[in-house]
Amino acid sequence: MANKLKLTCILAHPDDESLGMGGVLAKYASEGVETYLITATRGERGRVGDKRESLSLDVVAKIREAELLAAANVLGICEVNFLDYIDGDLDQADPNEAIAKIVAHLRRVKPHVVITFGPEGGYGHPDHIAISQLTTAAIVCAADASYASPQPLASHRVSKLYYMAWSHAKWTAFQAALREIKTNIDGVERRATPWPDWAITTFIDTTSHWSTVWRAVSCHQSQMSIYHQLAHLPEEQHKAIWGSQEFYRAFSLVNGGRQRERDLFEGLR
Repeated sequence: MANKLKLTCILAHPDDESLGMGGVLAKYASEGVETYLITATRGERGRVGDKRESLSLDVVAKIREAELLAAANVLGICEVNFLDYIDGDLDQADPNEAIAKIVAHLRRVKPHVVITFGPEGGYGHPDHIAISQLTTAAIVCAADASYASPQPLASHRVSKLYYMAWSHAKWTAFQAALREIKTNIDGVERRATPWPDWAITTFIDTTSHWSTVWRAVSCHQSQMSIYHQLAHLPEEQHKAIWGSQEFYRAFSLVNGGRQRERDLFEGLR
């Protein structure tokens, strides 16, 4: 049945898919699951290498889109779509418009499982928080036959929704290898927010795919001035970062309980 299963990942920026979800995307693609990626922006305001000169948003968008497509190819993602919002502005987007765009993709692709950021956005990034909220709303609307999307597509009920839920150990390993992840929003410093271990419902072993994830991360060359430290890590440290993926099962129509899952498609196979 694996070749009939579908997974859609909905995120905010190029590189979110590799840094945040690369392990599960590579794992399930390798097993024959159809994996789809929706990215809200093209990361237009991201840093591009060590360049000090200001590049236009359009130029940066083209660079980062190409990098994302290359990373998606490494991860085995079968289709990539953009919502065409500007990096940093997603939480100001018209929610009705953004939800309708996501609904159209969900109804067309008909995924069994959707994964996205948690409500805290990992480390409080407004775009991450926005895509979590928009995705959650879109899943509700996609299942509502009375909801009229721009494209005349039949309603679709997603079976399972997951939020990325990195543990304290995962954040510690990632930040030890990289840097402390934080952002300043409205004058308030926001930092990485680990989930308590007891709240993590789903643990996916991606050890055998860590090298694929690292190759996907390496496709984002414009960001390597930030990530270059990762290139010098020993294999065991790479495995600590990319060798597992943790999630919170926000809802499931096919299973439940407090026993920790080892498969996003548990209850569907």
